[in-house]
Amino acid sequence: MFTGLITDTGTIERVRTTDAGREFLVRCSYAGIAEGESISVNGACLTVRERGDGWFTVAAVVTTLDRTTVATWTEGRRVNLERALAVGERLGGHIVQGHVDGVGTVRAVTRRGDAVVVDVAVPAELLPLLVPHGSVAIDGVSLTVNALPAAGIVQLSLIEFTLRHTTLGALAPGDQVHVEADVIGKFVQRLAAPHLAAAAE
Repeated sequence: MFTGLITDTGTIERVRTTDAGREFLVRCSYAGIAEGESISVNGACLTVRERGDGWFTVAAVVTTLDRTTVATWTEGRRVNLERALAVGERLGGHIVQGHVDGVGTVRAVTRRGDAVVVDVAVPAELLPLLVPHGSVAIDGVSLTVNALPAAGIVQLSLIEFTLRHTTLGALAPGDQVHVEADVIGKFVQRLAAPHLAAAAE
């Protein structure tokens, strides 16, 4: 489990195909990484295969490649990183699983005073899970839904700290991002579905 509070940005130094899947070597500032631990890489929970001083490798299997933008990652790409939450740490963001629900597309990036407002088109099946002032993870970053300004669009307001400490400050129209809806909303939707279906009969 993660919080969506990014603790480092890494750089993909090597990409290759292995028996474990599409493998990425990521350079970062983390120390004490253990083989087998989970790290959120741009919002996708991946397992450390090997590690060394200032680097680790992860691999993405075909199901991950099918559901995310991971297949498009190349050497030199910057990625948001977060290590799994340890018991007793502050939960400063929201509960993030690292399970990407869909891929969104940036439609607009606008500067408004001291914030940058980003409009993202999201898959239709995620729209019922997004509410104004609710939580959403974009490329692994815990964000608040600023508004739902148009059909299929979620609007996010990025503060200066987020722009400096994550990769979101480089977003531009046309960029694709990982979207993870709030897990609480997903459970509520699942539990309510049979009752709503029965009421509609």
